[in-house]
Amino acid sequence: MPITMRISLRRLVALSGALLLASVALEQARAAEALSLDQALQTAVANNPELAAARWDVEIAQGARQQAGLIPNPVLALDAEDTRRDSRTTAIKLSQTLELGGKRGARVEVASRGQDAVDLELERRRNLLRAEVIEAFYAALRAQERSQLAERSLALAERGLNVAQGRVTAGKASPVEAARAQVQLSQMRLESNRAHMDQGNAYRRLATVSGVSTVGFSAVQAPSQLLPSVPAATALLARLEQTVELRLAEMAIVQGEAALGLEKSQRIPDLDISLGSQYDASARERVNLVGLSMQIPLFNRNQGNVLSAARRADQARDLRNAAELRLRGETREALDQWATAENEVQSFNRVILPAAQNAVDSATRGFQMGKFNFLEVLDAQRTLIEARSQYLMALAQTTEAWVRIERIYGDLTLLDRSR
Repeated sequence: MPITMRISLRRLVALSGALLLASVALEQARAAEALSLDQALQTAVANNPELAAARWDVEIAQGARQQAGLIPNPVLALDAEDTRRDSRTTAIKLSQTLELGGKRGARVEVASRGQDAVDLELERRRNLLRAEVIEAFYAALRAQERSQLAERSLALAERGLNVAQGRVTAGKASPVEAARAQVQLSQMRLESNRAHMDQGNAYRRLATVSGVSTVGFSAVQAPSQLLPSVPAATALLARLEQTVELRLAEMAIVQGEAALGLEKSQRIPDLDISLGSQYDASARERVNLVGLSMQIPLFNRNQGNVLSAARRADQARDLRNAAELRLRGETREALDQWATAENEVQSFNRVILPAAQNAVDSATRGFQMGKFNFLEVLDAQRTLIEARSQYLMALAQTTEAWVRIERIYGDLTLLDRSR
């Protein structure tokens, strides 16, 4: 009998250890299925098809730059006068166009500035993708939190129904109280279903932005610091010149000036040089041929294209100034929205939500003890649910302001490191 007990105890210890290892493995698997913001950003950079398509523009611009530096091909011509062999005159010529006025250098300059613009555009696309991922990630996080809050509200409504039914059974409350509690419970179930549906849609949106066709995660993992702190307006505006959008506007001016230089170079005609040999069969003579040809810029001096290019350069300068004014306004507006929403989030976390939860607990206990009627419990529950909804709205406004700043300035963490 003692031996049997020892064996059973050993088996019990082994089974407990196996269960412990299995639970640890399950928790690790669940943690692995939770998607973090860094993982979402890395996945998007690697898989987003729009960013992949934008990368091809770099090599496209390289090809344009290479083509711009090539000189014109020579032309080989064969002329024959008279079809009779004895009296035929045959000439063979090799012609080469010499570009004058710096046309080739001007083309290379335009193509080079196009390369620079493509690099900036790719950087802008990365910033936009980062902002889109952050927006989608925090939308999924809010949808997840809304779903969890809906589950809490559902549990709260179920608790209220149990309390109401208990008081009705004890003859301490009217059946109307239980009916009201049942209505509240039905509403919370509908809200829970909607929250779960919105959570699934938010997960799919995040997967799509990340460049993944299917949702490969079961939850999104909240960062240790939910949202970054509001950056200082003076420090941020001091870096406005370094933003991609303003650099693109500056590059448009440079491109306009390069295009103007190219159009001015077109005013000078090219020189065509030809060398060849002519053979006269009737005289049995061969003579060498040398030719020079050039257009006379009498009517067309490319003046219309020069004027258009000059005005485009002026237009680019005005657009650059307009972009700076717009970005300054958007920055200040986003920072004001961020600061206001952040204060609201802190107020909800520190004061409003705890007070609303305490009011629900107090009203439920008071109703259970017969001090309050169920209408007061319902009112407290509605106040809590409304406070939670407003909290999510404030969180959404904070994220929206953050994303607006990220679209303009790029990764804010890099700005913090460079200070």
